[in-house]
Amino acid sequence: MEKQSTIEDRFGLCPYATAQSLISGKWAVLILMYLEKGPVRFNALLRSMPKMTHATLSVQLKALEEHGLVKRQQYASIPPRVEYSLTEMGQKFHPVIKAIEEWGNEYIKNMNAASPAPKPAPRKAGYIVRA
Repeated sequence: MEKQSTIEDRFGLCPYATAQSLISGKWAVLILMYLEKGPVRFNALLRSMPKMTHATLSVQLKALEEHGLVKRQQYASIPPRVEYSLTEMGQKFHPVIKAIEEWGNEYIKNMNAASPAPKPAPRKAGYIVRA
């Protein structure tokens, strides 16, 4: 019988657990998608995100930066200017973003064709709750 382990235990050992840990933030995939277009200033990124707070975006960007997916560039100007962009490793996430877009569009198409429309799975503490 295989010993029980957590995502954290498998980080750096299992490619799926590693990827899941890196993009586990609620907004991580959207942030990476918006940064694909090139460097973006903090407030422009904040305006692009639906119902996201300043603090939440800061936390998400810091986590993505610590994981080496996002680069923060601060310019010596008054007022201070900061831009965020993808690192080389972050840019390698593009095929995944594209695959998520294609799968999401197909899911939406199927969902809209179904009757009645399914409701999203309930979430608790970042995990899907199974009924």
